[in-house]
Amino acid sequence: MPISFGPRHFAVAFWCACSVQSFSSVLPLYVAAGRSSSSSLHSSTSFTPTTTVTTSTMMTPAEKLAALREHMKENNLDVWIVPTDDPHLSEYVPEAYKRREFLTGFQGSAGTAVVTSEEAFLWTDSRYWNEASLQLDASLWTLKKAGLPSTPSIPQWMAQQSQKKALQIGMDPFVHPASFPKEIKTALEEEGVEELDQIQIKTITTNLVDQIWKQRPAVPTSPWRVHPLEYAGMTWQNKVTKVRRAMKEKKATMAVFSTLDDVAYLLNLRCQGDIDTCPVGIAYATVTMDTVTLFVHEDKMKVSPEEVHQHLQGVVIQPYDSIVEAVQQHVEGTEKAKVWLDASRANYALTLVIPEKSLLDAQNAITPMKGVKNRAELEGMREAHIVDGVAMAKFIAWLQETLKERSVSEVEIDQVLTGYRAEQKGFNEVSFPTIAGVGPNAAIIHYRATEGSDILKYLDTTQPILIDSGGQYSYGTTDVTRTWHFGTPTAEFVDAYTRVLKGNIGLDQMIFPENVPGFVLDVYARQALWQVGKDYGHGTGHGVGAALNVHEGPHSISPRFANKEGLKKGMIVSNEPGYYEDGNFGIRIENLLELRYVKPELNDEFEKEQLREPSLDDQNQDAASSDEKKFLHFQSLTMIPIQKNLIDVSLMTESELDWLDSYHAKVWENVSPRLTEGTPEYQWLKTSCEKIDRNVH
Repeated sequence: MPISFGPRHFAVAFWCACSVQSFSSVLPLYVAAGRSSSSSLHSSTSFTPTTTVTTSTMMTPAEKLAALREHMKENNLDVWIVPTDDPHLSEYVPEAYKRREFLTGFQGSAGTAVVTSEEAFLWTDSRYWNEASLQLDASLWTLKKAGLPSTPSIPQWMAQQSQKKALQIGMDPFVHPASFPKEIKTALEEEGVEELDQIQIKTITTNLVDQIWKQRPAVPTSPWRVHPLEYAGMTWQNKVTKVRRAMKEKKATMAVFSTLDDVAYLLNLRCQGDIDTCPVGIAYATVTMDTVTLFVHEDKMKVSPEEVHQHLQGVVIQPYDSIVEAVQQHVEGTEKAKVWLDASRANYALTLVIPEKSLLDAQNAITPMKGVKNRAELEGMREAHIVDGVAMAKFIAWLQETLKERSVSEVEIDQVLTGYRAEQKGFNEVSFPTIAGVGPNAAIIHYRATEGSDILKYLDTTQPILIDSGGQYSYGTTDVTRTWHFGTPTAEFVDAYTRVLKGNIGLDQMIFPENVPGFVLDVYARQALWQVGKDYGHGTGHGVGAALNVHEGPHSISPRFANKEGLKKGMIVSNEPGYYEDGNFGIRIENLLELRYVKPELNDEFEKEQLREPSLDDQNQDAASSDEKKFLHFQSLTMIPIQKNLIDVSLMTESELDWLDSYHAKVWENVSPRLTEGTPEYQWLKTSCEKIDRNVH
């Protein structure tokens, strides 16, 4: 599934890392409305269910804005910011935190609303421009197309507005990155604003949207489950030892983990039900040199099985809402306290209680550990992609036969495909909402089909369909896109499809030194499209978690030069070039790739090193034993054929055709033993994996 050029908080403009206190001279007003004590900060995210008020009529979009503006007026605010985020800056958020969707009606997974006393704006990136245009009430909301040269970022817009008058900007500190103030300061300086106190930030811990959202859902408290060692590859105790070793090197006294996948990875926990499609639970975690603490709601622990309680022996359980107080107490009660926290991935409220001298703002220790998979995690991911190939073979065989009799709705396609995945051992849920777009709907990059929608379409043999989907299995996570056409495609479509495929193959065939950043490789996925003046507006590749979130850092492949994270052995990345024509069609071909050393013996050496018992004092345990320059290549994880009759062979090189035949041979070798000979899916796979006819023009 594609991501934007920037991080998910793209609409709020590439938050920069900073300490809050270092900015206090520029933004003098950090006031929690009502109460200014630190205890009031964490009270705003209490898990106490919101009181449900039954009303006979739903609020209209205009009524919502009017009600919000009344609360803004009461708090003397010129601007109120409504991001997509929850307190953990999650990509997908529980219903209780979909404040931006409630207010705007826009359902995309990325975007930020900005409301003034007279205007209302929505910033979102190119993946969602079509969707936002369809869902926003244009009489109330103005769409800001983030990423266009003519569109200022939100901080830049604020800086521009502040030149007209001083601004009081209100925000809930729990749903903004800790790096927010630094971005405002940078924008002011770039706009040449001499009076840097023209913008004052007012933190309000009782979110203003909640005050008008009378039927806000309760925050979920689904049970944990243990992620077994056979899939995790390392005990949580050993992971903590590695974290402490990194803390010792950085002289940190506490490490704070705020993002949900960091917490799940650290403690080998998974959860289903808190965040749709993401196997994570709502919690924070901290590590000191003698204590590991999980901050989680009591109800969540009550409903978790005894196995979880046994698994967490040695972990201190504290109330979810006490995280801010715990950090503050550590700072105040620890000599030479140094709190290690990644400000770009933690909420603003956490850093408000950490003095500048006590804040270590840097990539946390879990991020690189999670990004580089161990042997057990890689084996699980490979298995997940094989069973995913089985499910897709059954689905396409069904779809192909069904289309001979009738058309099929996008919603039914989603449901049937999920059903075939659900037949596979270890399937838990989809890894993201399935994108099944027929014809022009495929050009809506994160399209989601729903019954009753004005744009819902039915697939027949006259139009192509783009299907981007994946599964969450107990042992791995999948994400694959294929574009299909079961009739006769146009010459324009075939040309574009072939160029997208050439880009996919071009990236897949790369050999490059370890630690090369992903942006260096991005051009290889775009070259064939660029040759005819075409391009796509999203990144080419994102990291993927091992039985975790489908979007995972720290690495990526995109034109965004800011991400200089080097690619390493054991990382997994998507390869998904595309091409989209609004109102016509969309094409994307996506495989997940595993990074491996070119020399096989180096892979063995690396994986053996990962199996070593970690030591708190071993400073070189994660380093390779040789100073030899190492080269990487990609190995395909995805085991799903690419439709051959959509390819213009005359545009393909012999090397590219060889790659295609080799890829299909690998798919056949891995998937066919899982199918019953003579079945429709077996025959479809066999035909699909045959060598391509190189004489077709």
